[in-house]
Amino acid sequence: MADGSAALKTVKTTCAYCGVGCGVTGAVGQGRSVSVAGDVVHPANLGRLCSKGSALGATVGLEGRLLEPTINGKTATWAEATALVAKRFKETIARHGRDSVAFYVSGQLLTEDYYVANKLMKGFIGSGNIDTNSRLCMASAVAAHKQAFGADLVPGCYEDLDVADLVVFSGHNAAWTHPVLFRRMEAARARGQKHVVIDPRRTDTAEGADLHLAIAPQSDVRLWNGLLADLVRRGAIDRDYIAGHVNNFEQVVAMLAEVDQSVEAVAADCGVAVEDLQTFYDLFAANARTVSLFSMGANQSAQGVAKGLSIINAHLATGRIGKPGACPFSITGQPNAMGGRETGGMANTLAGHMDFAPEDRDRVARFWGAPDTARAPGLKAVEMFEAVRDGRIKAIWVMATNPAVSLPDSGAIREALAKCPFVVVSDCVETDTTAFADVKLPALGWGEKDGTVTNSERRISRQRALFPAPGQARADWKIMADVAVAMGFDGFGWSNNASVFREWARLTAYENQGRLLNLSGLSALTPEAYGELLPIQWPVKADGKGTPRLFVDGRFQTPDGRARMVPVKPRGPAEATGDAFPMSLNTGRIRDQWHTMTRTGLAPDLCRHAPEPYVEIHPEDAEALGLKDGALARVTTSRAEAVAVAKVSDRQRRGSLFMPMHWTDAFAPSGRANTLVAPRVDPTSGQPEFKHTPARVRAYRETWKGFFLSRSVLSPPVGTDLVWRRIPQDACQQHEFAGRGDAVERDALRKALTKGLAGELVTYEDPATGARRQAWVEDGRLVAVLYMTTTGRLPPRDWLAELFAEETLPAEARSALLFGRPPGAPVDKGSMVCACLKVGAKAVNAAIAAGADTPDAVGAVTGAGTNCGSCRPEIARMIKALAVTSKEPAHVG
Repeated sequence: MADGSAALKTVKTTCAYCGVGCGVTGAVGQGRSVSVAGDVVHPANLGRLCSKGSALGATVGLEGRLLEPTINGKTATWAEATALVAKRFKETIARHGRDSVAFYVSGQLLTEDYYVANKLMKGFIGSGNIDTNSRLCMASAVAAHKQAFGADLVPGCYEDLDVADLVVFSGHNAAWTHPVLFRRMEAARARGQKHVVIDPRRTDTAEGADLHLAIAPQSDVRLWNGLLADLVRRGAIDRDYIAGHVNNFEQVVAMLAEVDQSVEAVAADCGVAVEDLQTFYDLFAANARTVSLFSMGANQSAQGVAKGLSIINAHLATGRIGKPGACPFSITGQPNAMGGRETGGMANTLAGHMDFAPEDRDRVARFWGAPDTARAPGLKAVEMFEAVRDGRIKAIWVMATNPAVSLPDSGAIREALAKCPFVVVSDCVETDTTAFADVKLPALGWGEKDGTVTNSERRISRQRALFPAPGQARADWKIMADVAVAMGFDGFGWSNNASVFREWARLTAYENQGRLLNLSGLSALTPEAYGELLPIQWPVKADGKGTPRLFVDGRFQTPDGRARMVPVKPRGPAEATGDAFPMSLNTGRIRDQWHTMTRTGLAPDLCRHAPEPYVEIHPEDAEALGLKDGALARVTTSRAEAVAVAKVSDRQRRGSLFMPMHWTDAFAPSGRANTLVAPRVDPTSGQPEFKHTPARVRAYRETWKGFFLSRSVLSPPVGTDLVWRRIPQDACQQHEFAGRGDAVERDALRKALTKGLAGELVTYEDPATGARRQAWVEDGRLVAVLYMTTTGRLPPRDWLAELFAEETLPAEARSALLFGRPPGAPVDKGSMVCACLKVGAKAVNAAIAAGADTPDAVGAVTGAGTNCGSCRPEIARMIKALAVTSKEPAHVG
């Protein structure tokens, strides 16, 4: 081709985000440019990508990257940094014992990285103190799997979602968190698949479901136990399957009989209508091909293990497991949460789905040649940082994660890191956590990493490098292996990542007398075969073939080969609401952001749909509290306080609040949600209760507000009562401010923001309203814009942000800057609906008004919803809202 695009290097890799594990094709251009598309032959996504995956190409720049090792903030060589980490860890162990050190790792690591981390800490340092941020996501599902199946085994595969007749979403907002899978289930709905959503919030997944059970917080176990009791009553259980393959059924039935399991009693306890609950029971009983998806809403609870077991109990009692379209299905949140679970990334497991039973521990020790292999589990995430805070852990290495934001009670996490004598952070970017590091080690990011990940259906896929390593960044496994060698340990001299993978695969097959996690068919891969490895589901036996579905033969990984039903009793939230904190705060994710925004925050298009922190509240609660939609609100718990924009919505339960967890010091320091969350955990899994924290909310009542647009990222000074948020735009950075102070506070902020700005200054000021409009123009280009007011309204920002893309500022725009409104007819695109194709609400509503009465029809006109489809529920809601409005009688005046 004349434009040279035929010469682009094309690389097949795997997405950096959720556990769907989508295949990605990257066409690499000049520098670090890349055009991203879905891999049409990857079985996880068949070419589809969500809004986040579609925007991967906008996130591969070097903004904010760690590119060289540092020691106490000063540049160091790799040799110096490696030697210091090894020395300090060895000295700490010598003085205080093996359990005085810890690793906190991440589902962003590749399987090879996870394996080396686990081998170093558990095998050669000899402590169990390695845990992963997957503890915050999937630990309760892991514990439930182990109790029921004998090991952490996910029975199903994505094909089950296609062929199921009923899908139950238990605390799983798939339309936002796993939209590629949700599109598959949307297609299945066209042939009659039914959807039931169990969630206190009316999410986008619930919006279009056949049935939504908006249960009271933490009443899941009561609901699922009630379902099982109903199935027993009506004879809808599979007694032959139970007799042949399941233990403890009678014990579970006896436990159920201890309380009233009538539909009326269960409905009352769960806060749902009797008719709706009966409909759920009827649907479950009638559809043998049922998949029950459970995710964060079920797992993130002080009774998360019980929730998982109550779901599994219903499937075991009906024989709905190991069959096409029938299984309990835990959906993971991170790209390699599964790979981490396999390799022993959690503190209470060893590699290869082995535990700390003496025979397992000795087997792993023999394989590694590591007689000091840990003999007991280590500290789980929350208790690990408690140990850092109280001084039991004196050296910690954090890898590829941001606990200063993501852990509950994150203010206490910051205190712990500040007090810790030695903190190492290896990451690809600067984060809130790197601020506490004595040593920072630059790691490879997505697009540079090379290795494997395992998705939610046990499918191993390759992540491949698109670009060479930037600066001095290195692979995580190599960083750890070099430290291990510097500590004097043998067995870490791998020449490449393929040799790490081969060793890991051999371990899964070593003395394997029935462990289902078995990669023997991959244990002799040459570097070339590893490089070309196609997606494959484990187990992979010696014949090299994968396994889509587990337990097809009714055999489980228990001593007698039978599954175990486990009696679980419902109980209330770990911390009850009361007069001081009468509301229940639920935290979670939003559609277009990922974790703590270190990657997605670089893509302006992903910041449009929900540009700043918000708290969702029911209209009746908002009215009682004097909160208006769009106003700032203070959310307070016993742990901390945050400020967010009030979003008044009847999709929220009365008495409940919802806040997204993504924002950080770099984007909105006063809007961090997890600082509010109490560190209550499930006693078995150690997973925190993110979905319920007692809280109260009230209006912020700012005395002034403003915004500042500039070409560079700023870190504005944070006053005692100053709120700010940063929103990336295509050609500038938008900084929003509000405060409760006086003119002195406003003037101090203005001076701090504008210090050093050059060029022509255009100014308008009105002391009567406290309005100030200032713009800086240099060489004909707009440099910065500042607007402030105490009583008036602020103008729209979009047109101002677009002026930064102009090479020369038009003459009419100069005067418009002072008037505070765009020249000519205003063009308002409305809020972003479709992030993939940049379609705003105005265009969608115009299409609806012109007759487009389905999401497909809107997509045909505007393109919205035709890529990942995560906006389709919102489009359907807009169609319904406009239809209701058009039917309202006109007012006669």
